[in-house]
Amino acid sequence: MFRSFVASLLVTAMALPAMAQPLRPDQEKFRALFKEMVETNTSLSVGSCTELAQKTAGHLKEAGYPDANIHLFTAPDHPKEGGIVAVLPGTNPHLKAILLLGHIDVVEAKRADWTRDPFQFIEEGGYFYGRGTADMKSQAAAWVDTMMRLKQEGFKNKRTIKMALTCGEETSTAFNGAGWLATHERDLIDAEFAINEGGGGDNDDNGKALLMGVQSAEKFPQNYTLEVTNPGGHSSRPVKNNAIYHLAGGLTKISQYDFPIEANDITRTYFEKMAPQKGGALGAAMTAFAKNPADLKAAAVLAANPDYNGILHTTCVATLLSAGHANNALPQRAAANINCRIFPGTTPEQVRVKLSELVADPEIKVTLADKRSEVPKGPQPLDPKIFKPVEKLTAKYWPGIPVVPTMSAGATDGAFLTPVGIPTYGVSGIFFDTDGNGAHGLNERVRVDATYKGRDFLYDIVKIYAQQP
Repeated sequence: MFRSFVASLLVTAMALPAMAQPLRPDQEKFRALFKEMVETNTSLSVGSCTELAQKTAGHLKEAGYPDANIHLFTAPDHPKEGGIVAVLPGTNPHLKAILLLGHIDVVEAKRADWTRDPFQFIEEGGYFYGRGTADMKSQAAAWVDTMMRLKQEGFKNKRTIKMALTCGEETSTAFNGAGWLATHERDLIDAEFAINEGGGGDNDDNGKALLMGVQSAEKFPQNYTLEVTNPGGHSSRPVKNNAIYHLAGGLTKISQYDFPIEANDITRTYFEKMAPQKGGALGAAMTAFAKNPADLKAAAVLAANPDYNGILHTTCVATLLSAGHANNALPQRAAANINCRIFPGTTPEQVRVKLSELVADPEIKVTLADKRSEVPKGPQPLDPKIFKPVEKLTAKYWPGIPVVPTMSAGATDGAFLTPVGIPTYGVSGIFFDTDGNGAHGLNERVRVDATYKGRDFLYDIVKIYAQQP
């Protein structure tokens, strides 16, 4: 009877979720750091990246970093958009540094729209909720945590380890800290390569790990302004030459157009490796596309999924609209913003020309709007120095999961580093759900178990990179 009772207790304990167990002291410290990051509002409208950078500096000093190795920076006309660079010197001055890059600003979040306060760190139902939990304060917290642990442990890293946490990634018109460092303090962040967001694991619909991605390329974001100007007049004297009608017609034509399907070695490899993980009709379409990107039937199956559609070709979508000046007046102006994500190898000007051709209306002026960065260099080399450690640790943490180079449909601050000669890769041990975890949207979240496991993965991989010859 006693043996049966003990066996029953053991079975019950083994059945409990891993994160239901008490946290280790080091996990508690990481959780507190992550909580502080999320609850420090860093949105452009009312938040302050400078405040969070200063808090981070305080933690690094407590861990033993001297002032000489902590660099806070701000631009005079952007006092709340500051950042921080921290340096852990290596033992071999002949080896170039590695750079841990991350952004600490977040997308705007309106409390009335969220189920929970977006700037309160809430753990519920196996998830951490809050703006920035997924994009990308979970990884930024892991970077700070790693830098602190390495210093406190007296780790003898051969390569110098640098960490740059910056502001402005989420808003194309904001002061961008990564861009400022690349042009004003290039030597401070000089490195053989940078590790950034954009990578990480993909789960299936049931939360099962499918693959580990290493971002090795990204599309280029470019905004375009469509504008119609008109003399206007009294609304009691309507005419066909109406600015709103012109603009609406042009937007409809753009909405009905799909840019040609494209592929590169990275996207073909991604679909090839993902196919057996997905299986079924979707997996078959992935296999067919990987073999022949001209297979339009396979491409159509993939394009039905927003995630896959984003890496099949250039995409353009209307995001903002403004028109008219009074209820009883003909519009004197109508304008729209078109946000495009451009496939590598196509120029922003080529897309502008195509948009002009599509609207086919001389009344609609199509111009490039803001310029976020220079066009990033094409796909990064699939360097074994980057991929081998990811493969090694993925086999340890998630046996049987393939490691695949990926191309991001979004945009990262890597776009500022590759033009100045710092190859940048997206590496993260955090796995994400098929719905995008609410990043940039409502009720943003990240799995609790994925966060702790990803934090350990990132700590381990930084140590491997720092010891490479």
